[in-house]
Amino acid sequence: MTLIRPASAGTRNSLLLRSDAEGVATLTLNRPAQFNCLSASLLSELQDAVDEIAADRAIRVVVIAGAGKAYCAGHDLKELRAHRDRRFAQDVFGRFSRLMLTLTRLPQPVIARVHGTAYAAGCQLVAQCDLAVASTDATFATSGINFGLFCSTPGVSLARNIPRKRAFEMLVTGNSIDAGTALEMALVNRVASPERLDDEVGGLAASILEKSPVAVSAGKRLFYQQIEADLEEAYRLATEAMIENMMSEDALEGIDAFAEKRRPRWKNK
Repeated sequence: MTLIRPASAGTRNSLLLRSDAEGVATLTLNRPAQFNCLSASLLSELQDAVDEIAADRAIRVVVIAGAGKAYCAGHDLKELRAHRDRRFAQDVFGRFSRLMLTLTRLPQPVIARVHGTAYAAGCQLVAQCDLAVASTDATFATSGINFGLFCSTPGVSLARNIPRKRAFEMLVTGNSIDAGTALEMALVNRVASPERLDDEVGGLAASILEKSPVAVSAGKRLFYQQIEADLEEAYRLATEAMIENMMSEDALEGIDAFAEKRRPRWKNK
């Protein structure tokens, strides 16, 4: 099932494109000539878009994609070099860290649709998304070390997604990995041929859309709360979440539908 649609022609000059279809909002980084490097302006547009989506009950899934030949080649190093200003760099990296936290706190699951290169902050973006589907032509790297920049902020999300030694190897060598290796390391969930990429993303989104919006949103929130807690606190948080979920209309409807052997009719859409 393909749910990804191109953005309207009237927005093609924007740094970020948005198209909505059947409960899925697709945000497309739109600096193809710069391999979708994250300029300060693009970061602002992306933050505004996800803030708007957070309050939009009609949107159930978010997809982040890239225009042109690459997914995202990282921060705009030329822009950073041109300013050579501590406050400007602080603002850019601070904005991106805020964006990463926003994606995690977003009620809707976020899927990275990855093709071509996903380097440095682009690799970080993939790791920070809740789910990721990669094309067989995708490559991933935290390549800042090659330019004298250890990818410290990408290392935060990378080390929380893949084994530590594999993460540190990527960070300290800057070497790239292919889509198959990214799948093996659990940096991405699925890999598809370029012509099947949208179908694979759409199928994953469709599977989420079938589920209770209340359960998905509450489940995502709890998932990230408990994963950073110690075991005792994690179980406390999970128990509270289960009780709240059990009391919801959707949970009661889901149990009734199971008992009656029918599809559930979710209340909270």
